[in-house]
Amino acid sequence: MTDKGRALVLGGGGVAGIAWLNGLLFGLAEEGVDVTGADLLVGTSAGSAVAAQVASGLPLKDLYARQADPALQNRELVPTGVSVSTVMETWMQLAYEHQGDPVAVRQGLGARALAAETVTEAERRAVIEERLPSHEWPVRKLLVTAVNALTGELRVLDRESGVGLVDAIAASCAVPMIWPPVTIGGVRYVDGGVQSANNLALAAGYERVLLAAPMDDPTLEDEVSTVKAAGGRVEVVRPDEASTAAFGADPLDPATRTPSAEAGLAQGRAAASGIAAFWK
Repeated sequence: MTDKGRALVLGGGGVAGIAWLNGLLFGLAEEGVDVTGADLLVGTSAGSAVAAQVASGLPLKDLYARQADPALQNRELVPTGVSVSTVMETWMQLAYEHQGDPVAVRQGLGARALAAETVTEAERRAVIEERLPSHEWPVRKLLVTAVNALTGELRVLDRESGVGLVDAIAASCAVPMIWPPVTIGGVRYVDGGVQSANNLALAAGYERVLLAAPMDDPTLEDEVSTVKAAGGRVEVVRPDEASTAAFGADPLDPATRTPSAEAGLAQGRAAASGIAAFWK
């Protein structure tokens, strides 16, 4: 059995996912189950933003208020071009064309992201800056995922990577065809969710791994097996019916933030007793 301790993995899910994750974590903490002190934080896309928010040290109550209270919400851009449904349709079409070859699919999404007309990198980066209470990497272990738009290769960023935190989060949140790929060291990167919505396998080697997953992912079963094979136990929290309804049809719509945060709060309170037995 591994002795690395506990890992908290936060998956992708748009601005609705950011709000839901903050609500969920605050709801758990209100019931005496604060999971944010984990030995490892892993964040992908929306989850990368929340992991950085949590690691900033700002109290969960304040992080929740920044999502639930419209007066405290940061500015978010409203996508005006390609829709989330179009991205998913393209993704499925690529999977069909490449017979499920994951690298070819990622490369195809990356190529489309590089060719898409979007807002500028600077405009998008300014939004990410507003999301984060701190723009410096925390001392604690935080892993942020992004995907090379050309090669389809996963890159895991941390405080030793030489990449600034804002750029790392911006890359992890660069939904292909909707937001611009992020340039880091002359390389363009897209959303870490192109590899996996959760990248749970990065927590392999930890004894207890809690995954909060705003979105479904076909790779999840294999990733759970990877963590278990390394001696770990896994608990997965997915949006309940009320939370799913709060997300609506477009998780990138800023209007989903308040209802998603409130639904996450209620779900966290309700799930706390079950999570406590696993986490403590």
